[in-house]
Amino acid sequence: MLAGTFRSTDWALLALVVVLLLASAGLALAETSLTRTSRVKALALEDDDRRGARQLARLVEHPETFLNPVLLLVLVCQLVSATLVGIVADHWVGALGVLVAAVFEVIVIFVFAEALPKNWAVHNPERAALASAPLVAAVVRFPPLRFLSNALIGLANLLMGPRSRRALVSESELLAMADVAVEDEVIEREERALIHSIIEFGDTIVREVMRPRPDMVTVEAEEPVSEVLGTAMGAGYSRLPVHPGNVDDVMGIAYAKDLIRAEREGHGSETVRNYIRPAHFVPETKRVSQLMREMQERKFHQAIVVDEYGGTAGLVTLEDLIEELVGEIVDEYDVEEPPVESLGEGELSVSARLTVDELNDLLDAELPDGDWDTVGGLLYNVFGRVPAQGESVDVDGLHLVAERVQGNRIGRVRVRHAAEHSTATAAAPAPPNPPATP
Repeated sequence: MLAGTFRSTDWALLALVVVLLLASAGLALAETSLTRTSRVKALALEDDDRRGARQLARLVEHPETFLNPVLLLVLVCQLVSATLVGIVADHWVGALGVLVAAVFEVIVIFVFAEALPKNWAVHNPERAALASAPLVAAVVRFPPLRFLSNALIGLANLLMGPRSRRALVSESELLAMADVAVEDEVIEREERALIHSIIEFGDTIVREVMRPRPDMVTVEAEEPVSEVLGTAMGAGYSRLPVHPGNVDDVMGIAYAKDLIRAEREGHGSETVRNYIRPAHFVPETKRVSQLMREMQERKFHQAIVVDEYGGTAGLVTLEDLIEELVGEIVDEYDVEEPPVESLGEGELSVSARLTVDELNDLLDAELPDGDWDTVGGLLYNVFGRVPAQGESVDVDGLHLVAERVQGNRIGRVRVRHAAEHSTATAAAPAPPNPPATP
């Protein structure tokens, strides 16, 4: 039975409830859209001269300035509206008013003041953020609310302790953004690969990109200019390291253009010692990004890489560094084998110098990291010795076969997923057939 009839004050209270619910819905929409908008996105919208983007960029730069006031206002709107409904319901239906108010709060407030606006903001984050940013910016500038929010921020900081100065966007987030951009057809796959290369470039060290010592083409200081020039032309290189007889004691670099000039001037029989230029030496642990800047500033294109004991570990060129960014550069003078060849049916033939990270990217695998950088180094570590040609092993879901072994060096490795191969782990090569007896 009804406890009373509606009065004019009840209608006024219900009208106020509607206003509070609308305000709560708008603030809930603003909270979701603003917290989902990154600073990078806000700056991009500002560059596009979108309406409300300037206020949006200022808000997301310091989210603590708007988050506490918005949450406080949402809480006030919802609690006050629920209380007012309880008062009206108590006057209308008596003791059942509390139950009516509870049902109203759970269903109406949740659906219309929480779920509906927040879900719309999730599906339309850009529109919601741009629309709500000017209103939120005006609200947080209101002096009493700003004073209260500053007090709440101080209390929150006191409870949380010192804040960490973490980067707003990490490398992994940038890589994920590039992957999503490809899926959404915002950028091309080549652009994604370049973004990945640029981000990973800063973590790459010289040892990972250098030409190792056994692959270096060097000449002795006492060799005549004409012979050294022939060596350079045969190898297709414009610069050759020069040493007195031991590669660990590189004296300098012989430039092909200097040798050609000396040959034309009739000095082809002189020793190359007289025509070398100073060499640049870098440790194998130097970051390639630092080395590239150094090469640009000091204007040199080749450096000798030394290990921790001062011995020659290899050499690195400016082309090697650029290839880390744009991929393999092959010209008409390059005679090297391709680093990766497809053999069909999911099998690859890769250079033993291919890095483990590159192979993981190619096959979406998870080969282990360690003291090695290359696929060949991984095989040495797994076997604990120099594998015989044709010897194979299964490592973390991949079947690796030492395809070509020359002396103590692994040249190429065949790779396929282990599930596609029935050979047992670390299977030894089959012995040759015995000769037939006459």
